[in-house]
Amino acid sequence: MTRDQFINKRRPDWRRFELLLAEAEGSRTTKLTGEQIGELSALYRALCFDLSLIQSRDWGTSMSRYLNSLVSRGHNCLYRSQPGSFRAVFDFIVAEFPRLLRANAAYFWLALALFVIPGAVSGTVVALDPSQVGRIMPGQYQAQFENMYSKSIGENSSGSDEGRAAMAGFYVHNNVGIAFKCFALGSFAGIGTMIVLVYNSIFLGTITGFLVGRGHSHNFFEFVVGHGSFELTAIVISGAAGLVLGHAMVHPGKQTRRDALRERGLVSVKLALGAGVMLGLAAIIEAFWSPSGASFSVKMVVGAALWIIVVLYLSLAGRVRTSDAHADPARAVA
Repeated sequence: MTRDQFINKRRPDWRRFELLLAEAEGSRTTKLTGEQIGELSALYRALCFDLSLIQSRDWGTSMSRYLNSLVSRGHNCLYRSQPGSFRAVFDFIVAEFPRLLRANAAYFWLALALFVIPGAVSGTVVALDPSQVGRIMPGQYQAQFENMYSKSIGENSSGSDEGRAAMAGFYVHNNVGIAFKCFALGSFAGIGTMIVLVYNSIFLGTITGFLVGRGHSHNFFEFVVGHGSFELTAIVISGAAGLVLGHAMVHPGKQTRRDALRERGLVSVKLALGAGVMLGLAAIIEAFWSPSGASFSVKMVVGAALWIIVVLYLSLAGRVRTSDAHADPARAVA
């Protein structure tokens, strides 16, 4: 590709970047949508590559100066501390987070496999032969779970709003702890994340198989079906965040390891934050709805509806309408 061909091909993206950058640098920064911020970030990365290509081929100091100026302004805009706003948080939750997860779907599917397959195997083995549970779960845990789920949900309910609020806090602390380990241990080349996912998968699978084998499946599923959609999915997403971080350390690509960690680390943190929101919702459901006196059939219907909502949210939220994508192809995102 010649210099002129390169300029003609890339100039529209440079101009689009300038327009978004001017809006971000102006007084209307808070009006940038999550979608526009995502587009600005993608154009910035492409611009960095363009600059390195021009410098390596010595295609002119004036063009190099122009792109270097855009890169500097883009860096200051994207990595400075932005004032918080409700709109920014709202845009992140309803659009940027699910779109970011879809853009890193490979990490999600790997985390899902690590979290589901070992648990499915251990759960099946223990359900068919409950005597195997002692190989994984100590006797005191067996007695504790047996006592919890041998009774109906109503008998285990705390009964007061204050007690349920306290339980919500406990569930947040416990579940966020697991999710944080999945995310943070990604810094050990992703190996720590894999270990946490597999360990918790086997443990949860063993608990499920043990309770099913002991004949307590009705009480168990009545309790977990409501909050499981948000809670389990959030743990998998936290695992995906850790794998993103680990991959940046092991395989930075053409970037330096420092630049890869800075760029992919931001993606990882955003995924973990989105998972944190989901865990907060799961804790509320687990404390106030899961132990409620609603009938088994009602809880099954609500639980199924919540699973559908989670799947549709992560699959469709933040997508651009077809008409908008045709009007501006740069805005068509995953």
